[in-house]
Amino acid sequence: MDHPDGSSPTFTKDSFDRDWIKVGESRFGQVYQVRLKDGQQRRALKVFDSTACADDFHRTLAEAVSVISKVKCKYIVSVYGACDDAPAVLMEYMSNGSLNNLLTSHTLMWPKKFQMIHEASMGMHFLHGLQPPLLHLNLKTSNVLVDGHLHVKISDFGIVQWEEGMTNRLFMELLTARGNVSFIPPETFSQSSERPGTAFDVYSFGIIMWEILAQQKPHAGCCMTSVILSVSHGKRPRVEMIPEPRPRWCDHMVGIMTRCWDRERRKRPEFTDVVRDLEGLCNGVEVIHPNQTDSMDGSQHTADDTHLGSCSDKIPASGTCDLLSDRYDDRDIFLSFLSRKDFGRFRKTVKRDDVLTEFSGGQSLLHFTVASGDEKSIEHVLSLGADVNSATARGYTPLIVAVLERLPEIVSLLLEYGADVSIGDEDQWTPLHFAAQSGDNRTVRLLLDKGATVDACEKGGWMPLHLACQNGHETVARLLLSRLSDQALEAREQGQLRTPLHLASSFGHLDIVKLLLSQGADPNAVDQTLSTALHHSADEGHNRIMRHLVKTGADVKSVNSKGFSALHLAALRGHTGICRHLLSNKACPESKTLQGWTPLHLAAVKGHAATVAELVSQGACVNSGGDNGWTSLHLACHQSHTEVVAKLLQAKADLELTEDDEGWTPLHVACTSLSLPSVLHLIAHDADVNVGSKDKVTPLHIAALSGSTSMVEALLQNGADRDRTDSAGSTPLDVARRAEKWDVVELLAG
Repeated sequence: MDHPDGSSPTFTKDSFDRDWIKVGESRFGQVYQVRLKDGQQRRALKVFDSTACADDFHRTLAEAVSVISKVKCKYIVSVYGACDDAPAVLMEYMSNGSLNNLLTSHTLMWPKKFQMIHEASMGMHFLHGLQPPLLHLNLKTSNVLVDGHLHVKISDFGIVQWEEGMTNRLFMELLTARGNVSFIPPETFSQSSERPGTAFDVYSFGIIMWEILAQQKPHAGCCMTSVILSVSHGKRPRVEMIPEPRPRWCDHMVGIMTRCWDRERRKRPEFTDVVRDLEGLCNGVEVIHPNQTDSMDGSQHTADDTHLGSCSDKIPASGTCDLLSDRYDDRDIFLSFLSRKDFGRFRKTVKRDDVLTEFSGGQSLLHFTVASGDEKSIEHVLSLGADVNSATARGYTPLIVAVLERLPEIVSLLLEYGADVSIGDEDQWTPLHFAAQSGDNRTVRLLLDKGATVDACEKGGWMPLHLACQNGHETVARLLLSRLSDQALEAREQGQLRTPLHLASSFGHLDIVKLLLSQGADPNAVDQTLSTALHHSADEGHNRIMRHLVKTGADVKSVNSKGFSALHLAALRGHTGICRHLLSNKACPESKTLQGWTPLHLAAVKGHAATVAELVSQGACVNSGGDNGWTSLHLACHQSHTEVVAKLLQAKADLELTEDDEGWTPLHVACTSLSLPSVLHLIAHDADVNVGSKDKVTPLHIAALSGSTSMVEALLQNGADRDRTDSAGSTPLDVARRAEKWDVVELLAG
């Protein structure tokens, strides 16, 4: 498959084993976990949807891959080649998916945030350091991927390119189609035709820094037009949204971030400067290993922060325990021997008095010896009288360290020497909690056989079973269930009062859902928000889990504390297949939330055209009024979702219904949103162009105020009355003059 001329390898679909596992999906394609037939290592195959791409995309992709496949850097996702028979790229497999997903589902500790920002900056520094610089132009958290040890790498660079003859407007349309509007620098919204440079990526990186620090979505809840206007006027995501308390170094990080997103591109730093400044912070930031005993900011960690490994202090971020890091100098002779794995000299040197030495954070020599993984050295230290149950300042015993490092032989050894399986850390996490979270079946068995309390709760109310169900460890779940009472199936963690079934359904673990239901779990148990497992599966788009829950008695009409049914959530997220199945199982398409929204309203406001069509075909009323009398058509026009507008008009949506406050029709709303395509759709379906609001404002008044000559022309050509006055006696011409929209004035006065 490697070309003899040294160009990037090419593959065909037949190059891979048949068992493709789908791990991701977007508007532009799908990502599969695959294996080459001649190798066992997992790879990721990103298959682009040719119908959503330009006609020459296959050629452009092949050219891009020929460049990026030669790029090798530890902070860059490796690309191995392209497919000959499909627009697809073979890449390094990153088991924890995108940073975008991780940030929305798990709370990161400050040191981990720093690490991720630093690693992402190193990846971009490398790309910009190539000759010529390789611009990303598509940099966002969904294109920063996370490996199994929670390290990040830059992905999808070189795919989006500035073509000769392209204008900023065309380029902006290309980017916004990919959902990038929050990461686009303000100069792109201008009329300039200057091609983007390195400052483009630096701006995007600044937004990524904010998203990591705040763990929020930039410009959340704002439509694309609002984001463009805000950014163009110098507004950026609010620094105040970065949570308190913050470590001291965070203020310096914010300074770097704000320079990156400066309005003037020439004032933004190069990545050389960004990396230098970040590394300068390293003197004040200890990017600690999660099982170290002293958190930099002293923050507390909850069981809900544990999915995917090291989003909390409960799981190591790498395979090597930092209890043996370079923080100790050669005067600590024992630690030096352990760090160099010179176990023979270590055993010869250590004496009985040495095992009583207390190190930083209350760590004992036994803690460090256990972390080394050498059984003979551990036995030697124990034989010299080391306390097998000694605890660090944060409560880590040697047994917990062994469990964290996944060393079942050491776990067994410590248990033989009397290690207490019931001792937990400061958060009451027992060794069984840690083993269940990491899916260490062998260690779970060892601990259970030694009397570990199977239903022990840490301070947040999480049992080991909650952790196994959240993280998808079916074998561990089976082991735990074999020792648990039936009541444990309905045990709730204290935060959101979720049961194991809620967690398995939310995180997409079908086999565990089936296991729990077969053991008698209640499919209609509710959490703090009155949401059932069906709500969670519908919200996350887990179709197979949703189907199994319905099959086993889940109530499709159940609503949460805000009045949302599973159908509402599926419609809001655009999960059309889930909507179809729920409707076929008697879910009500006219059910309303506490604010009066039907599923159709929610699908329309989010622009899910296929879901809108499905709901309409299943009997949803297109003219239902929600909050303030807004119909689905009002909402689609307000959000400029042209395709949804067209679907609703095909379904005979009423064009003359008005909302309550201003008495605006959908045409008024479309004009306010500057959505010319929506205006044209409405006119084509005989919308009244001279309809007046409560204040006798016509669509032409609104178009004149906005300064949109194209919209004014469209209205005039379809019979709009330029002499119609509002309640203040103003014509559209008067409105345009007051607003100094001189192009419109000339048009209306002509």
